[in-house]
Amino acid sequence: MDELKSELDATLHARRELGTEYEAALVESFLGTVEQRLDATIDRQVRRRLGEQQVAAARGGRPAGSGVEGFGERYGFGIISLVLAIPLSAIAVVQADLEGLIVAWLGIAAVNFVHAFRGRLPARTEKDDF
Repeated sequence: MDELKSELDATLHARRELGTEYEAALVESFLGTVEQRLDATIDRQVRRRLGEQQVAAARGGRPAGSGVEGFGERYGFGIISLVLAIPLSAIAVVQADLEGLIVAWLGIAAVNFVHAFRGRLPARTEKDDF
């Protein structure tokens, strides 16, 4: 996390020195770094979850894909969204000042809210459609 923060600081510093004509390239480069770290984190979590499911299935525990959320899914999504909030906040502030920051954080909160309550909300039926 500290490495990502220092990468963001370096990107913002480079933007100030180079000017706005290099802004797109700098943002793209930083987002590439974030994407690589996110991919590595997701790969690790998927491998761990598959291993846990295989062990549980071998021991006669709950079957794989039973719909019961584990620690990784419940909290991993929130952690990943907070890690991604750093560059999103920086981009929002650079592009649209405080208003952009507010919109970015409302979006982050909305995505986490939907993720937290999915499966707990009543499903729509055909009679609900008018």
